Amino acid sequence: MHRNAVRYVTRTTSAAAGAVATAATSVAAAAIAASIIFSPVPDASARMDGVSEDLLRAVQLNQITEEQAVKFEARLAGRILGDA
Repeated sequence: MHRNAVRYVTRTTSAAAGAVATAATSVAAAAIAASIIFSPVPDASARMDGVSEDLLRAVQLNQITEEQAVKFEARLAGRILGDA
């Protein structure tokens, strides 16, 4: 009987701990999503600055060529800034 009681306590404690961890993860994910949704949208020039930095980093890491970066940045500039 003592062995069954220990097994029951172990199982229910593990299940409760798992439920609490899952709930905490869900709350954290919701908080992150809300912070992204309600954060201010950067203006077009700030977005293009970020694009330029990312493309420069990709060229430095040899993920794309410099020519590819220039062409892609021009395409995005047309969409983001409305030129073209």
